[in-house]
Amino acid sequence: MNPLLPSRPLTPVQPPLPTGTAATPIAFVQAIVLACQRAGVSAEPLLQQAQITPQEGENPETRITAWQFERLSGLAMQALDDEALGWFSRRLPWGSYGLLARASISSPTLGVALQRWCRHHGLLTDDITLRLDSAGDTATLSIATHRDLGALHEFCLVSVLRNAHGLACWFIDSSIPLLAADFAFDAPQHADAYAVLFSAPTRFCTAQTALSFDARYLALPLRRDEAALQTMLRHALPLQVLQYRRDRLLVARVRQMLLSAPLSTHNAADMAARLNLSPRTLHRQLKDEGASLQNLKNTVRRELATDLLQRSQRPIKQVALAAGFQNEKSFIRAFKGWTGMTPGEWRGQ
Repeated sequence: MNPLLPSRPLTPVQPPLPTGTAATPIAFVQAIVLACQRAGVSAEPLLQQAQITPQEGENPETRITAWQFERLSGLAMQALDDEALGWFSRRLPWGSYGLLARASISSPTLGVALQRWCRHHGLLTDDITLRLDSAGDTATLSIATHRDLGALHEFCLVSVLRNAHGLACWFIDSSIPLLAADFAFDAPQHADAYAVLFSAPTRFCTAQTALSFDARYLALPLRRDEAALQTMLRHALPLQVLQYRRDRLLVARVRQMLLSAPLSTHNAADMAARLNLSPRTLHRQLKDEGASLQNLKNTVRRELATDLLQRSQRPIKQVALAAGFQNEKSFIRAFKGWTGMTPGEWRGQ
């Protein structure tokens, strides 16, 4: 299933050579081969076009690149005329997921778009049910199965979640970092690959299969229109692996971390680790949002300091420590740079 695949087959072109990290388990390739066998379609030419050798296909330790998997998936969907790749009791003809995307593109927010996606998915098949829930700060996109999916069970659930997550990112033109990826089945032999597939803490044998993320993303407006959708559906773009440089909530998430623990050092390496990013990516994405870690630190410290000076009678030294400064002297110097006054002068005005 790939909503970013075109609504009709494209004229074949010479594919580029596969590049990138080989992280996709060969088990998913084997699932596609099984779907082809059940439909009486030869998978051999599809594997050749995706540059996957028979030896690779038989080795359970093999990993393939995102390009190879996207290529094979797209070819198999066209060959089978089934965007669900044999998962369900009925085919989902080519263009089915494009219809779902069109039904969601007019939504005012991501939350509404995902709710529509989940509801309309039930019109395509009743073998699974998608559901979006929000409790407190956490949103959860879950899947319930209503029939035995057999050997395609894992491949189906992983694919549906990855594609829904990828489409959500596309809708708002932003990365949506996952808080957790839960699966209601035993850890597979290739469980280590899930850290790459979902870039989030992964748990198996859980009560439900679901992805969790910050609920604030649900309130973000969609940044795509019908014209963008038409372009998307004309090209086989790699939705499942498309990386978004921008995180439209990153500034808010960093601010919240600074506010919740003002006494911590908050160096780039520590903060990036807590956000499941590299320090370089943290700096780059903040820059994309017109911010920097140091400026955010200064802003939060100033807000904390002015609030404490205005609402309490704490000594200047205590205000300095509570605002995240190591000593009173550095606090006074910074405060004077912000306001042109010392903290005492500002409080007494």
